[in-house]
Parts: sequence; C-alpha cells; structure tokens
Amino acid sequence: MPPFRTGHVIERREVLHGRAWLTSPVTVVHDDGDRLAVRLDPGSAFTFPAHPFGVHPWAMHSEWRGAIVLQLYRAGDLYSVWKFFDPDGSFRHWYINFEAPLKRGPGHIDTDDYGLDLVVDASGQRRWKDVADLHHQRVEGRISPQTVLDVLAEAAHVEASLDRDEHWWSAWTDWSPTAPSSGTDGPS
Repeated sequence: MPPFRTGHVIERREVLHGRAWLTSPVTVVHDDGDRLAVRLDPGSAFTFPAHPFGVHPWAMHSEWRGAIVLQLYRAGDLYSVWKFFDPDGSFRHWYINFEAPLKRGPGHIDTDDYGLDLVVDASGQRRWKDVADLHHQRVEGRISPQTVLDVLAEAAHVEASLDRDEHWWSAWTDWSPTAPSSGTDGPS
C-alpha cells in the first residue's frame, strides 16, 4: 500500500477480533511507508460500531476532548508513541501506547489498544499506567496469554532503549502544532 498523502484525513480504527469497535478521524502529518505520523485534534468524533464483544470502554465519549496529540507509528512495533500538548500548544508529555502493530488499508489504519502505557514527562521521568489492563484484557478474552507476554517483552525493550536514551521518535522532539506548517510537515 502506498504511503498516505500529507494533509489527508484517514480513519484510525481500533479492531478487536477482526472487527472495528472504535473509529476516529486523524490527519496525516507525515508518511514514508515505514513511519507514520498523524494528528488527533480536539473535537474529532468517535464512532463505536456494534461489536459482538460488547461496548468499547470509551463508548461514553462522543469525541476527543483532549488537546492536540501527534501519534507516531513504526511498522511492526507493538506500540505507538503519542506526543501530547497542552491547549496552548506547549509540550506536555510523551505517551507510549502499547497496541497491536499498525495495519494499513485504503483510507484507514487499524490497531488495537492493549491498555498498558508508559508516560514520559519533559524531564524524562517515567510512569507506568494501566498495568493491570493486560490481565483484565486477557481474562475478558480480548487478548491471548501470548499477547500479554509479547507486550511485556516489548515494554522491557522500550524501557531499556529509554535507559540508553535511544528513541526512534526523537526526530519529532521539536514538532509543535503551533509552529508554522506543523500540521502537515514532518521532522526537519
């Protein structure tokens, strides 16, 4: 599949057991075929298709109510990296979102959130978030025991990389939604 065009709106879909159960529009900021950057803007509508598994955990939300988020994906990774901003456009924190590897389709990307997250603030301090979600998702049948092991191994790999101050998303450190043309330009 060819890279998405910068500036185009595509659907980000969370897919559970082969069926979408959350969709939201995101705007392509950069795509080189291996690494994809999209922007989630305040007010982006959430859609929750009927799903045999039941209601999505975010179904009480009709739209994204947070500030702008830059979402970075790299082919094959069991995580994406989200750069959160405050309403004034200043950097808030990095957010490592452990999820199914990105799959591309015509006009959309598919993944599924595994619940585990790692928040990295501007000073580099780290805080694990939603650690128990892996267990709950396994018990509920959302993910397999092997997926839990894979996510934990990937989490250890990410943490070790951060310990070495290695992170493939560093090219996006200076990206800001308030910089001229930042809505459509990749890292310089």
